[in-house]
Amino acid sequence: MLRPLAFAAALAALAVAAPGAPSAQAPAQTRPLSPFASGAEQQAAMAAGATTSEDLVRAYLARIAAIDRAGPKLNSVLALNPHALADARKLDAERRAGHLRGPLHGLPVLLKDNIESDDGTATTAGSLAMVDNVTGRDAPLVRRLTDAGAVILGKANLSEWANFRSTRSISGWTGVAGLVRNPYSLDRTACGSSAGSGAAIAAGLATLAIGTETDGSITCPAAANGVVGLKPTVGLVSRTYVVPISPEQDTPGPMTRTVADAAAMLTAIAGSDPLDPATAQANAHKADYLAGLRTDALRGVRVGVLRMTLGRSPQTDAVFETALAALRKAGAVLVEVKGPDEAALGQIGGAEGEALRVEFKASLNAYLAATPAKVKTRSLDDLIAFNAHEPRETLLFGQEIFEQSAKVPPITDPTYLAGRAKARKLARDALDRMLADDNVEVLVGPSTGPAAIVDPIDGSRSLGSYSTLPAVSGYPHLTVPMGNVQGLPVNISFIGPAWSEARLLALGFAFEQATHARIDPRFLPNIWARPEYARVFDPR
Repeated sequence: MLRPLAFAAALAALAVAAPGAPSAQAPAQTRPLSPFASGAEQQAAMAAGATTSEDLVRAYLARIAAIDRAGPKLNSVLALNPHALADARKLDAERRAGHLRGPLHGLPVLLKDNIESDDGTATTAGSLAMVDNVTGRDAPLVRRLTDAGAVILGKANLSEWANFRSTRSISGWTGVAGLVRNPYSLDRTACGSSAGSGAAIAAGLATLAIGTETDGSITCPAAANGVVGLKPTVGLVSRTYVVPISPEQDTPGPMTRTVADAAAMLTAIAGSDPLDPATAQANAHKADYLAGLRTDALRGVRVGVLRMTLGRSPQTDAVFETALAALRKAGAVLVEVKGPDEAALGQIGGAEGEALRVEFKASLNAYLAATPAKVKTRSLDDLIAFNAHEPRETLLFGQEIFEQSAKVPPITDPTYLAGRAKARKLARDALDRMLADDNVEVLVGPSTGPAAIVDPIDGSRSLGSYSTLPAVSGYPHLTVPMGNVQGLPVNISFIGPAWSEARLLALGFAFEQATHARIDPRFLPNIWARPEYARVFDPR
């Protein structure tokens, strides 16, 4: 049995050790959990009396100070909840009294900083214009988390305005908190826009995190940081009091180190919200996602293999082939499917881009108009003017998406409505056809390639993604670690029809348990710091 406080002491020791260096070994009989322990492992430790929620929060706060604010300086945590320790103590008291709220009881959670929480922190979307946006209210999804016993640890950094300010934006950068660094190689992107959520979970700075996605903003940072990410069906999780881009595509979702933790989080946050009409069907479709996980879930399942056509990476392809072999060994029946060609994908992407600008202007103006009086930017036009006069906002890139969006027609415009309907139909038809033509239950493919180097001058090289089809269609998309390329994580995507989260999580769990492919980060300055590269680059 773990001794009380052993977990917290071990975490604190790891926090102050040089990242990537071996930590001092505790006595074998204590067997302390690592900072990368799953929520289930932390629950078992709390149930055994080996640690408490307060210990977990203290330990993660120490690790954030040592690794995120100092050390490699990941910049993944933008703000801390000043009441986190008090909240943890209340939950510990409930546990002692025999009251457990469920599998999230006492677990620390980070929220992407476009999600409102009633803890005294601002909801900034990363913008200096929003540092006074302290609303004093919980988003419904946050209330669901706290009702389930989670402790809100703080806010995660992101791509400013969820990566919808400039076509040349740097993923994971905000005017408020700077650049999120990838814990596997500090010179590489943590991807966006939920960059801080992905990097913090990968780095062991919290147990759980929430991201949001419009197109790729959960799945890309999850893949780049080697963690599990789920973009749910649009309408399964409330978007109320979440800074918007698109009511047609936005959705929050879990980002975790294990599929089981993602399932537990989704069980807590899924459900209808009277303030969000898109969630009207959520109560009819939500489930106990954790209860549905099985290690043999892949047995006999027809799986459609979708090959990436854009930005192919031979090394990623090799890892994918190993993942396919694991799927086959787990009992899956693999079927090669033909995806849409580049022209069709380009047509969908073009229609999506036009629609998003219209939706962004309308929904953001509505959100800004309802912010507290201290927030002086009350419209998109105000934000454009603010950025033009604030050098810290535009030193690295501009705001051409803002400027284009300011000129679009209203959301009632017939051309917009036709374009949005066209984009949705094309995306759904493409996914439905692939699923139906070969009678497959799920589509799989590499989520993207290894994280690219951050380059503020020439931008970053894209290695392709499968995010657009499920994003535009509103269908769910799960990404799970499948291996690594020279120490950089790469993930596999599981994509299914609307409301198929329970099945995707079960299949992803079976794959995860068959492969155990996630690796802990080493906080290297770059991949050339790996010994095998150093010997080749400087052999004399």
